[in-house]
Formats: sequence, structure tokens, C-alpha cells
Amino acid sequence: MQAVFLPLALASGESRPDNPVMRYREPAICIRATDYSETSQVVTFFTRGVGTARLLAKGTKRPRSKSGGAIDLLSEGDLVFTTSGREGLGTLIEFSETVSHTPLRREAARLHAALYMIELTGELMPEAAPHVEAFDLLHKGLARLDEPGSPTAAVLAYFQWRMLRHAGLLGALRACATCGASIKPASAREARRVWFSSREGGLLCPTCEGAAVEKIRLDAETLAGLEALQAAAAGRKVALPDPQAHAVNRLLAYHVREQLGKVLKLARYAIAQGR
Repeated sequence: MQAVFLPLALASGESRPDNPVMRYREPAICIRATDYSETSQVVTFFTRGVGTARLLAKGTKRPRSKSGGAIDLLSEGDLVFTTSGREGLGTLIEFSETVSHTPLRREAARLHAALYMIELTGELMPEAAPHVEAFDLLHKGLARLDEPGSPTAAVLAYFQWRMLRHAGLLGALRACATCGASIKPASAREARRVWFSSREGGLLCPTCEGAAVEKIRLDAETLAGLEALQAAAAGRKVALPDPQAHAVNRLLAYHVREQLGKVLKLARYAIAQGR
């Protein structure tokens, strides 16, 4: 069952000048989880109103814990936690799971896409900073992957594009990032003259691409896919066929790699490499 999240007000907290303690109640999604001890975990949640929170979850691996057992990646629910106002771990008070995303876990492609989405979120979103739009994007993307017959590649392409735009790492992709000239290839041959530069954060026209050290050449499918994503964001119903979605996913995963200086662990499984 899909959860319906309502904004939750900040719960009352207590503080002392030498050790401020704040208590929060937030809708949250588990994006990382590691063992801390035989009975406890360190769990990273992406919350709607506070952003990323790293918490010590004491006793969650006990079968009779309040969370009902160890907290799994992708679990969504109502989270109560405290932070000390210092760098390091906060403390998980209670986590009530409302959505486990069982449907998407039954298919490898959907599961890999979902795990890539939470990995990307964890890399791009800083701790202790609210990102309501990014939370809603992740929540809706996971819910879409739960739906039977949903286009996995298209869902992932839209998520990557919107998340990178939200993080300020991607331009509008309709004009040259260097000179501002409009880029609307009229044919596949013209499309082959369009490049993308991660360093510039956008497209490059034939006039400007020669000066760029870092760049990759695009093709008609990639450009058509980018145009479809921008049309969808503007509220128009457009199709994003698998070939276009895969092409866009490869481009955006390349951009993520260049921006972060590393390849995300799930990229090799979530991003189709074939043509």
C-alpha cells in the first residue's frame, strides 16, 4: 500500500547551551544501513523536512524491537529521532514502516533502479538540509517502480534528470552552455554534431565544442529523450521509449561520475550499457 505523507511539525525538543538536543518527527526513506553491533545499526534516512540524517538505531536487529526488526534499504515510514547539534550520529527513537516496496523487490531491474536512486540521493543531498522537492521526487519514483508495467528505464531517466536539476548540476539542455545558441537538430546528421560537457553542465554546439577538453558526442536518441523529459516536466504527456530512456540514463550516469569523481556502485546494474 502506498503511503500518504502529510507534513509533520517539529516535535518539542530540549536543549542545553553545551549540548543542544533536538527531537524530530518526519516521513523518511532509508537510503543506507550498516551493522553497528550484534543488535544495532547505523541507518541513514532521507527525511522530508530535515534532509539526510545518520542515526544510531539501538536494538533494531532484535526481533521484538519497535521497528519490528532490522531496518531495510528503501523502507519508508514515520521516523522519530534526535540530533545533538554536532557532527556525528543522531539517535533513532522509533521508526514505523508504512511502505516496504515489496513489488519492486520482486524484479531485478526495478530493484537495481531503486537502489541506484537512493544511492544517488545520498551522494547529492547534504546532511541536515531540507530538500522537500527531492524527497517527493524519490518517494514518487519508488512508488512508480512499484506499479506493474511501469517503464523502469523511463522512471529512472526522469528521476536522474530531475535530481541533477534540483542539485544545480544540470542546465536546461536546450541551448549551448557556452554561447547560449539554441540547439534543435532537425535531423540525425545534425544531432551528431551536438556534444555534452559535464564540466560545463550542458550541451555544446559545433562552434564551441572544439574548445572543450571534457565532452562526449550525443546522438538523436539521446537528444530526443532529453526533449521528452523536458516536455514531461512542463506537464505534457509524452512517451519515452526504452531506447531513448537508456540513452539518457547513460548520459546522466556519465555526468554523475564526472561530477562526483567516482562511479556509483549500483550504476553497473541499473544503467543499460548496450545500444
